[in-house]
Amino acid sequence: QVQLVESGGGLVQPGGSLRLSCAASGSIFSINDMGWYRQAPGSARGLVARITRGGGTVYQDSVKGRFTISRDNAKNMVYLQMNSLRPEETAVYFCYAHIQMALWRGNDYWGQGTQVTVSS
Repeated sequence: QVQLVESGGGLVQPGGSLRLSCAASGSIFSINDMGWYRQAPGSARGLVARITRGGGTVYQDSVKGRFTISRDNAKNMVYLQMNSLRPEETAVYFCYAHIQMALWRGNDYWGQGTQVTVSS
């Protein structure tokens, strides 16, 4: 009933930029926190950035000053602008959202992931 779909991944050279987008659709009453996580091969999934409905943000320390998370509440979308990318940031990037299907019913949802490869 609820779906998150990411786009914008791909291959980029070290120092380059990419912008990820994620669209939420389905039976949505409201969306609370949204965010981006990443998982490299052999590693656990970890937080990259998270944003509240009101625009409050949290970033992983290593991306502060280079990545910017934003959202469009009217469109149920979240974005991640990634600048000065590093090879070690190669990973699958997952969109996350806590979605209320009704005032009393909410769940965590994840997208299918989009591959980001930073390589020359």
